[in-house]
Amino acid sequence: MIQSKTLSSERVQVELQTYGMRMQDIYGSASRKGGAGPTDHKAVFIDGNTIMVPVHNSVSSASPYWVDSPNELGVANLYKGDEKITTISFPKQPNFYKHITSDGIPMWKIAQLHSHNVLATTVLQNCVRYYDKATSCQFCAIGESLKADRTIAYKKPHHLAEVARIAIEKDKIDQMIITTGTPSTPDRGAKILFESVMAIKEVANINIQVQCEPPNDFAWFQKLKDAGADAIGMHLEAVEEHVRQMIMPGKAEVNVAYYLEAFKAAVKVFGKGNVSTYILAGLGDSREAILEMSRKLINMGVYPFVVPFVPIGGTPLANASPPDQSFMESLLTPVGRMLVEAEMTSDTLKAGCAKCGACSTLKAVEQKFKKTDKAYAA
Repeated sequence: MIQSKTLSSERVQVELQTYGMRMQDIYGSASRKGGAGPTDHKAVFIDGNTIMVPVHNSVSSASPYWVDSPNELGVANLYKGDEKITTISFPKQPNFYKHITSDGIPMWKIAQLHSHNVLATTVLQNCVRYYDKATSCQFCAIGESLKADRTIAYKKPHHLAEVARIAIEKDKIDQMIITTGTPSTPDRGAKILFESVMAIKEVANINIQVQCEPPNDFAWFQKLKDAGADAIGMHLEAVEEHVRQMIMPGKAEVNVAYYLEAFKAAVKVFGKGNVSTYILAGLGDSREAILEMSRKLINMGVYPFVVPFVPIGGTPLANASPPDQSFMESLLTPVGRMLVEAEMTSDTLKAGCAKCGACSTLKAVEQKFKKTDKAYAA
């Protein structure tokens, strides 16, 4: 439990996700440096929740939060300045990291442990926009892990099937997230996701979320569902047009109106809540714009996963400032309330980042409102 007399558990978790923390050594499961998000993070158990906390970026190196060396059980003391806040712990290195695929590739290069029970992979570790400054998303580091030889450029369907089977058997993984860099094809990655899901579902009984940009043909949603996908994420990242043009000029060519059409079509296939989108708070969108978009999405049956923008090494925004704690709380509190009222909370979802919840404290806000509502009803 949080021991501070001045800081609530919710505030500590929000501040950890925005400011990161300093570590004397990296314990247990490998932290993620570079690559598709969440990256430059490490999973942390705190007050009954698992959250992803930045540990490798420039912001975390100056964070007021720091931890001492973990003991043999992976438990460490968390401090803010000189004040001890609580004890935290870290997930252990997963067993599937020790294995290799049938063609000799280390499984940790195929997929990674996110949080403590989520298997995640980027099928295509490249994006048609990434290497052109005129089109690349300024927050994205998808190419960094490939450059550092921590992954491979394309994970074939049999790679993903083999890793999923071993991860479920050895580490009790209970959901899988498959994202992709955007190829030059008009399906925007839906086809390789379809092939991936087909292969995994042949050997593993696990709920899967796929993630891509909205395809040119919405018939892909039913194809992905028929292949075995349980949920889909299509990520806006930013919601105001001037922010999208400035931060993600290539991706902004697929405008918000088209995303909304895609969301509507996808909800018909996957159902309420099993369509989601990332909104990165702190890229320049106003609080009002994010809340207005979140309300619109929730009314459509789309889960707006509002997370703090985290500056990542190797990107144009590496030295940018993250959103402050008060800005995040001013967003997460009303969005959490709206989700509870819509009965579309993270625990109702079948798979995906929002179900995992580790990259935002939105899940904890939902839980708080649920407890409050139950107490009021009683």
